[in-house]
Amino acid sequence: MKYILHLLLTIIIIASVISCDRKDFNTTPSSGNLQFSKDTVFLDTVFTNIGSATYNLKVYNRSSNAITIPRIGLENGTSSNYRLNVDGVPGKEFTDIDILAKDSIFVFVETTIDAANTTNPLYTDRILFDNGSNQQDVDLVTLVQDATFIFPDKDAISMKIDSLTLDGEPTTLKGRFLKPSELTFTKAKPIVIYGFIAVPANETLTIEAGANIHFHDNSGLIVDNRATLKVNGTLNEKVTFAGDRLEHSFDDIAGQWGTIWMRAGSRNNEMKHTIIKNGIIGILVDSIGSAFTPTLRLENTEIYNHSSYGILGRETNIRGHNVVIGSAGQSSLAATIGGTYNFTHSTFANFWNNGLRQLPAVLVNNFFSFTDENGQETIETRNLRAANFTNCIFDGNNNIEFILDNVDAGGRFNYNISNCMIKFTDTNDAFIENMELDFTNSFYQDIIINGKPDFRNTQNNDFIIGEESDAINKAKASSFSTDILGVDRNTNPDIGAYQHIIFEVEEEEE
Repeated sequence: MKYILHLLLTIIIIASVISCDRKDFNTTPSSGNLQFSKDTVFLDTVFTNIGSATYNLKVYNRSSNAITIPRIGLENGTSSNYRLNVDGVPGKEFTDIDILAKDSIFVFVETTIDAANTTNPLYTDRILFDNGSNQQDVDLVTLVQDATFIFPDKDAISMKIDSLTLDGEPTTLKGRFLKPSELTFTKAKPIVIYGFIAVPANETLTIEAGANIHFHDNSGLIVDNRATLKVNGTLNEKVTFAGDRLEHSFDDIAGQWGTIWMRAGSRNNEMKHTIIKNGIIGILVDSIGSAFTPTLRLENTEIYNHSSYGILGRETNIRGHNVVIGSAGQSSLAATIGGTYNFTHSTFANFWNNGLRQLPAVLVNNFFSFTDENGQETIETRNLRAANFTNCIFDGNNNIEFILDNVDAGGRFNYNISNCMIKFTDTNDAFIENMELDFTNSFYQDIIINGKPDFRNTQNNDFIIGEESDAINKAKASSFSTDILGVDRNTNPDIGAYQHIIFEVEEEEE
């Protein structure tokens, strides 16, 4: 009997606690006076059949009474390509949603759209709140792009994604070689690449003006031994390499994809009027080529916002003019393990702001290190046949933005720096004994040390120079008669990739 009484008492106490904790409140029906954080939710452009990011809408009850919204739903109902989550519950239609007085709820919105099933690339719908005369709505708008998708092959039985085989050896890179029918990319549709695609030996991948190539995470482009890449952008129709996230929040996120890798033996690669952004390494070049024919020619090319390097050259041959390489987690240009590098009228400006950067905007060296079979670190050198920079700017947010690092005084280390502007403040005298960084030696001519570049907006990788720049009229004559924007530079050329302009002054609001 005592046990039963004790049990009843316990139940009564628990019920009492639950009753006190329960959020009982009276509500009144919504009267059409809801307020919203926005009247239209713009979901950024998405590729067909690729899910969007999640966007949010806040719904406010400004009244002094708790209310109930009888219905929240999509105008297109269950057939809508939008998905909702109302206050933590997913679905497309909801009933009797309560909002306390002076409170609010969140509505989250996502979408996945098949462009083949839509007649208009601008896909719209509405979220409807309440019914009848009390009905309110918020518009949903998404631009969907059709695209050409390139995927790795997959085993039909095991469903295992194929990996690339390079030099006869399997790799861990998921991907495949391009087929003959895929060796021309046009501007007709964006190209979206999953995994690493490779150009086969003795073949050329041609990318036409205006083409847009987008890489998924852990994806990239490989130009294999004896293969070639030709990127034929123009001033008015540039070719762009970027990630496949089109939302504005991903515009400047580094490390979204891998790299364009020109392997040893690739040849005659050319990139004209090209933009490469938001990868890990913009271009990785491993092929030495010949002393007379560059492995890679760059013309009017912009490389921005890479988590490691803009260009990493390893014992290779690169020639570039009107090249702009912006922020990178390590160096904008790392010309390593010797080789041949010739740049004219180029701007290397590394204003990386996602952490500390250990390397300068431009690093040139003639060695590499490895651990030998005895566990000893070994350094090997290669000849630096040429490191010639003419009419270039080296700048960034570090004190030192240009380093020549020669570890073998007996080897070839050929360089010539002419009419360049270099940021170099050696506060600790760390390079005082580095002969290659003695700017008074004969391998430097008409150098400006720590001059003012007067860039328009370094945080936006906008390196057009203004009328206060020390680079104005300081370049020497060259064969490159126009700047990266097509502006004539035959008379009084400026240092760097851009001729200077007068910046527009924003009018202050009264």
